[in-house]
Amino acid sequence: MYWNNNLSTIILGISAYYHDSAAAIVINGEIAAAAQEERFSRRKHDASFPRQAIEYCLEKLNIRADELDAVIFYDKPLIKFERLLETYLAYAPKGIRSFVRAMPVWLKEKLFLKATLKKELSKLGKFTKTKPLKIMFSEHHQSHAASAFFPSPFKKAAVMCLDGVGEWATTSVWLGEDNKITPQWEIRFPHSLGLLYSAFTYYTGFKVNSGEYKLMGLAPYGNPVYVETILKNLIDIKEDGSFRINMKYFDYATGLTMTNRRFNKLFGGAPRKPESTITQKEMDIASSIQVVTEEIVLRLARTVHKELDVDYLCLAGGVALNCVANGRLLREGPFKDIWIQPAAGDAGGALGAALLVWHEYYEKQRVINQPDSMKGAYLGPSYSSSQIADYLDLVGAKYQILNEREVASKTAELLVDQNIVGWFQGKMEFGPRALGGRSILGDPRNVKTQSVMNQKIKYRESFRPFAPIVKYDKVSEWFNLDRASPYMLIVAPVREEKRYNLTDEEKSLFGIAKLNVQRSDIPAVTHVDYSARIQTVRRDDNPCLYALLDEFEKRTGCPVLVNTSFNVRGEPIVCSPEDAYRCFMRTDMDYLIMENILLDKTQQSLWEEESDWRSEFQLD
Repeated sequence: MYWNNNLSTIILGISAYYHDSAAAIVINGEIAAAAQEERFSRRKHDASFPRQAIEYCLEKLNIRADELDAVIFYDKPLIKFERLLETYLAYAPKGIRSFVRAMPVWLKEKLFLKATLKKELSKLGKFTKTKPLKIMFSEHHQSHAASAFFPSPFKKAAVMCLDGVGEWATTSVWLGEDNKITPQWEIRFPHSLGLLYSAFTYYTGFKVNSGEYKLMGLAPYGNPVYVETILKNLIDIKEDGSFRINMKYFDYATGLTMTNRRFNKLFGGAPRKPESTITQKEMDIASSIQVVTEEIVLRLARTVHKELDVDYLCLAGGVALNCVANGRLLREGPFKDIWIQPAAGDAGGALGAALLVWHEYYEKQRVINQPDSMKGAYLGPSYSSSQIADYLDLVGAKYQILNEREVASKTAELLVDQNIVGWFQGKMEFGPRALGGRSILGDPRNVKTQSVMNQKIKYRESFRPFAPIVKYDKVSEWFNLDRASPYMLIVAPVREEKRYNLTDEEKSLFGIAKLNVQRSDIPAVTHVDYSARIQTVRRDDNPCLYALLDEFEKRTGCPVLVNTSFNVRGEPIVCSPEDAYRCFMRTDMDYLIMENILLDKTQQSLWEEESDWRSEFQLD
């Protein structure tokens, strides 16, 4: 869309300095561009000022920095600092080591954030006195709520935000109507569902703020034998979903770790060491905390529905990325439909903050779009075929240029022949999921696809499942899902008629032994509990990806493909042709298709590096 910069209202939203820094630009209420800093810096969960993400947004939209009408930061550091001080005082002298480590950073950088932002933004361009830079701040959960409601397809909806912690809030409820979001109530730190889940992430040996999705993926391998232990000792859940956490077992309020010795004693030992063998104990713990999380989310949703008397629900915050809970909420909850912000974590706060300025500061009405206003989350950089070819020529790569109409048919042929294909098309996605812009694709019918992708391409844990992408008009033929799931945020079961009957011996397996059992017609995307994290694709959302699914279905009768993010473990999803080619050459991917350019691994020169590239990325 064309904007006249002199007549338009241009708003930049920023999230930074905690994790998942990002930038988003909203022009006259329309989401114009958004990206996370990690995609440019190549540092996973990069928390630094998102300079490169901002530069991308400005450059893409042909905007000078001095044409910005407002810049808004996604939370309020002074209130967060107040919470830190009050917490340290409440727990003193416990936590003194953490306090000593935290204070210098706050006093040097975070506390005087307005001055820091002005300094960083001034590096992007000169600002005149006739149009001084307006810097604003929203509350953390207010940014989340705005990101959830304003782009949604609903005129009126309840909004739930669940995460670790913002300033004080850890769970908040809002009523969204027209161009307003009105706060209803909140649960405050240290009582946090997000931090509770992260504590179990830490205890089972995964990385906090990164490995929570691994805990979710591990849960179906276990049995929820620790649910009563959790409910009796760690958390008191009321019938309305509100809860209080017994902080005697946790150190996250002031300590340098998430859990403590009392927690260790309760669960029979110290936390699992990262990268060590995962045992049945970790699987059972994962299953148990997942059950508790789902129960809290369902109880909260029923309460909110009863209190606000609305038919629709919007979700944001890190807990909203728990797609298993989302699936249950959709199937068992009281709402007619739910909508989840695809960048539900802190990165999405940048977008929510920018939308908040447009609707509440400038008091502008919403334009409600169907299926939503996120443009499929394809809000990042794209590259032309000529730009891609220029890079490939520079590094001496061998490639073939396809007719654009051949891209889908040729890729389908490669996938049918059991090749793993890197897929680099159009704009990069905003949020943690690859949605067909920066993806690695495979044949879901092959029982070996999951292990090949995990061990030879992604270099990640064998238990982790892969997600299916499926034509929207065929989703209900393959999964128990009757609506769109464009952002891979809903888990639903594979349909009964697509499943295989297991032998008694197969049924008796437990733990990781369940992994190699073929459970359905699409084993590579069927988890051990017959579930799948589904992405649906409409022709209008992504014509190229839909065409590929269509061609694959013509050849196989299956409108489903394996879709995983284009990266290796610990690496951010690729952004540029250079990132994609490097990842392709470093792994056992067979082919790479970037726009209409095809690369065959067997035709490339030997890839050599001075040191083992696996040490380049910190394991997540």
